[in-house]
Amino acid sequence: MTGQTDRPHDTGDDPSRTGATGGAGASGRTGGTGGPSGTGYRNGADRTGTGGPGGADTGDTGGADGRFAERKATFDLWRATASRYALLPLRIFLGITFVYAGLDKLTDSAFFADTGSGSIGEMMRGVRDSSAIPALVDLALENPAGFGYAIAFGELAVGLGTLFGLFARSAALGGALISLSLWLTVSWQVHPYYLGNDLAYLMSWLPLLLAGAPVLSLDRLLAERRRIR
Repeated sequence: MTGQTDRPHDTGDDPSRTGATGGAGASGRTGGTGGPSGTGYRNGADRTGTGGPGGADTGDTGGADGRFAERKATFDLWRATASRYALLPLRIFLGITFVYAGLDKLTDSAFFADTGSGSIGEMMRGVRDSSAIPALVDLALENPAGFGYAIAFGELAVGLGTLFGLFARSAALGGALISLSLWLTVSWQVHPYYLGNDLAYLMSWLPLLLAGAPVLSLDRLLAERRRIR
């Protein structure tokens, strides 16, 4: 009986043992529950920690890509604007130069004389034998004053048309023809050829002859009005 009494006592009838066992069990269960929960929390923290740097890297990469795309868009816009206005400086230079050349001749009475220093007649006779087309010089010498006025008014009209962009291609064609005629007569004897300015002017008119005046021009304004109608 003592053994029977002791047996139940040994099997956990003792409150202290039961408490201890139960406490351990509860503790174990709680710890076990807490263990996965804690592990989950730690895993979550790990995942958060791992995701944090990953997110930061992705954000940095995205930010760099965004900045690169923004800079590229700005550069593309600048390049498109530069291409659009590329011929404007040439147009302004040729326009001002030819207006000045025409006015300079028209305000110089000596230029239209048949003879004398600085006259068109004297200049044509001086280049006649060295010109590429002597017949063209002979034609000018038949009426030096008329030829001088034709050149002066032609330069003025070409310059104004180029500056304002009015009949820009026609103006460029006129400028090219004036430069060609002066190159074949007045500047032909210049050696080496690149020292003669009329050939450079001739080449400068060709881009405007091909492109016209697409920006800041009366031609563009008139074209837009025609489209609206």
